[in-house]
Amino acid sequence: MNFWGFTPAVFKQSEEMFKSFVNANENNPKAEFFIPLVADELIKSGVAKFKVIPTGNKWFGVTYKEDKSIVQASISELVENGTYPVNLWS
Repeated sequence: MNFWGFTPAVFKQSEEMFKSFVNANENNPKAEFFIPLVADELIKSGVAKFKVIPTGNKWFGVTYKEDKSIVQASISELVENGTYPVNLWS
């Protein structure tokens, strides 16, 4: 799993790529504009560099509604063991 962090400059840099993507996929409503391909293009064109920050932590995320209970349990465990605060958003 990749977790990307960008500066706001990525929006201007990827705008033309997105316009081309939309034009090329106007009849394909299931087409996806993949973030890794944006990063790849920015690297190849010399516009951007990326740094990989490794982690030993386990990734969990919600892709399907069936993932909800697993993610809730994972977050609860992180709160219980003190990794996350009880009031994460306050």
